[in-house]
Amino acid sequence: MEPSAIPRPALPAALSQADEAALTDLYRRGTPANTLRAYERDLVYIAAWKTAAFGSALAWPESEAVALRFLLDHARDLAVAEPEDPAVQVAQRLIQAGLRRSLACPAPATLDRRIASWRAFHRMRNLASPFEAPGIAQARAKARRAAARPPAPKSANPITRPVLEQMLASCDASLRGRRDRALLMLGWASGGRRRSEIAGLMRADVTLDDFQTDRLVWLQLVETKTTLKGKTPKLVLKGRAAAALVDWIAAAGIEDGPLFRPISRADRPLPRRLSPDGVAQIVKRRLTLAGLPADHASPHGLRSGFLTQAALDGAPIQAAMRLSLHRSLAQAQRYYDDVEITGNPATNLLD
Repeated sequence: MEPSAIPRPALPAALSQADEAALTDLYRRGTPANTLRAYERDLVYIAAWKTAAFGSALAWPESEAVALRFLLDHARDLAVAEPEDPAVQVAQRLIQAGLRRSLACPAPATLDRRIASWRAFHRMRNLASPFEAPGIAQARAKARRAAARPPAPKSANPITRPVLEQMLASCDASLRGRRDRALLMLGWASGGRRRSEIAGLMRADVTLDDFQTDRLVWLQLVETKTTLKGKTPKLVLKGRAAAALVDWIAAAGIEDGPLFRPISRADRPLPRRLSPDGVAQIVKRRLTLAGLPADHASPHGLRSGFLTQAALDGAPIQAAMRLSLHRSLAQAQRYYDDVEITGNPATNLLD
């Protein structure tokens, strides 16, 4: 399904075609790119499920019966259901289409996200969502509790300072090595940046004015998951991390455009930006070169590793959050709790 298939906002009847196009464009520009991609994926899945289950296209507004069937089909483990179960047959079609991995019950967060997208599509059309109906809302709450599971970490392990140093040691003087060194150090030392934030950085977002005098580099992210566009505070890189970034910019001759870019086989920077998946591949490759399993950590390990190391070094959590840009103290506190519990005197009661 094409991205343009995302439901357009409800429009006044007297609106001209030019104004209609401008308003639709405004919705797109005003929605984060990651959210748009999630909307597109969810709409493709929902539409395919409706076709497989009912043999018809999505309706606006959708009926409560369809919404309830969607909830029931995704709130149980179909691997133990009878093969002739309609939900199993629909799931098999989605698996064959590459839209579903298995018959296992999807994670509650996945179901919540798809329902949230479906509700958003209704809001765009100024329509009531069937998921607001009391009976369906109650069934959804029961499904969430029935499928509750411990939250899985976004990275198998945090990339703490010792692990990061091993990864950096694998970066040689080639352009690829300089890029990877700068990327890893920026991603870690600037507060644990998400891979989308690293990939989205432009040369114009980096200020080098204070590097020669104070060894400081300033970063200005346009937006993050927890900050609005234009509201993200400046972040700072110091010392080795700042020097690594300056070295990469000079070696690659980057004067404008994307900050981090793919490297050709001839060890030359390409003009396009590095993708978030490219950031993940760099982390995986450097872990392997450091003698660690490729799945030892994901790019989120840079973020969790920064906070874990801050806790290990005794940095105040408020100071760490000023760089990580965590909006929730409770969320950031989890990394500190994992470290501090080993120093809790109550753990020594038997000794």
